[in-house]
Amino acid sequence: MFEKALEMLRKYDTIIIHRHSNPDGDALGSQIGLKALINENFPQKKVFIVGDRTKRYSFMEGCEPDEVSDELYKTALAVVLDTSARFMISDGRYSTAAATLRFDHHIHCEDICDLDVIDSSFESCCGLLTQFAVETGLKLNRLAAKSLFTGMVTDSGRFRYDSANSRTFRLAAVLTEQDFDPNEVYCELYADDLQNVRLRAQYVQKIQVAGDGVAYILTPKEELKRITEQYNTDSFGISRGMVGTMADIRGIDSWVNLTETDDGVLCELRSKKYNINPVAVKYGGGGHAKASGATVPDVETAMNMVEDLRSLHRGEFDDAKRDNAKNTR
Repeated sequence: MFEKALEMLRKYDTIIIHRHSNPDGDALGSQIGLKALINENFPQKKVFIVGDRTKRYSFMEGCEPDEVSDELYKTALAVVLDTSARFMISDGRYSTAAATLRFDHHIHCEDICDLDVIDSSFESCCGLLTQFAVETGLKLNRLAAKSLFTGMVTDSGRFRYDSANSRTFRLAAVLTEQDFDPNEVYCELYADDLQNVRLRAQYVQKIQVAGDGVAYILTPKEELKRITEQYNTDSFGISRGMVGTMADIRGIDSWVNLTETDDGVLCELRSKKYNINPVAVKYGGGGHAKASGATVPDVETAMNMVEDLRSLHRGEFDDAKRDNAKNTR
């Protein structure tokens, strides 16, 4: 699976690495990790990372994006990481590169690059890249290993999600053989400011039980504006950051965080029991079987999504309904 990908990396002297916008630990970890991996094994190559910034993971070493000119793409290989759909890619210039390559662990949504290396059995894109390094004999260094471990930890929920398996732990063991302290990763990932703890407490109070084992939180636009100003956060910090407040509640098997913005309602869907991906796909989104997302045009549509989750739990959700759903991207 990896031989052609390695051939492409060997072929090009300039490599520009992309990932999805609003990056999480896996997107940044795979991006930083791959850059470090290439630098370690092919020191003569010029390797750059591009994309938007994030406060949440600004502690990650090497996360600052590089300044890359349009001209540089003409002879470069663009690598897209941890992204299932074109519209999610941060910096659309990847399509102007001489060649394109993708590594991804999401459920396949569409072909994007000249070569797509996709395996949704991996808990993280970082896990996929670690397997790539192991199978091809590439040498890991401290930064590559620490970055890949960080992404593996975040996307596996500290190895709690059922996507983590024996392979996950074997690859994590390979990474921790390098000279970094995993406790430093955990301290940065899970330490929080007091104001964020108080914000989460507010969101616990906002949880609504829809029935049939489904819960949701809805943050209207005006409330979002007040919260983001008061707590110095953004819509992504609320949408992705607060969805976990509904996890680990007895009797709640699936949940969705609904955040109304000027560009639509951000919907983060999670489940500990069901494949909720078909529901996300119906509304123009996608992701994993038990962690997906979508953006819908209004609150009414978002509440229809909640009802579809209830139908899914009752065994009444019809995948064919997706064919009649309007495009909400």
